[in-house]
Amino acid sequence: MAQKISSYKELHVYQNAMQAAMEIFELTKRFPREEKYSLVDQIRRSSRSVCANIAEAWRKRRYKAAFISKLSDSETGACETQVWIEIARRCGYLDVMVEEKLDGEYNQIIGQLVRMIEEPEKWLIKPKK
Repeated sequence: MAQKISSYKELHVYQNAMQAAMEIFELTKRFPREEKYSLVDQIRRSSRSVCANIAEAWRKRRYKAAFISKLSDSETGACETQVWIEIARRCGYLDVMVEEKLDGEYNQIIGQLVRMIEEPEKWLIKPKK
C-alpha cells in the first residue's frame, strides 16, 4: 500500500523544487551587482514560484480544475526558470555544467508535475459520503 502524504512538503516534486530554488539562491549571490534587480530578481522569483504554486495546488485538491491550474502555473514557472538559467549561462554568470545540471533538475520537476496533472484523481480530496 502506498504511503499517505499529509503535506505538500512530503511531495518529492516540492522537495526537488525547493532544493533547486535554494541552489539558484546560492549561485545568484555571485552574479554581478548590476544584475541584482533584473536577472537575479527574475530567476529567484520564478524558481520560488514553482514551490509556492505546488503548495497552493495542494490546498486546492477539493477542486480538480483549480488543482490542475496551480500545478500548471508551477510547470510554467519551472520552464521560465530554465530560460533564466540559459540567459545566465549565455551572459557568462554560470558555466555550461551548472546550466546542464539545473536544466536537468527542472526537466525532472516538470515531468513530475505533468504526471500529477495527467492523473489528478490520485491527489484530489474525495468528498465524504
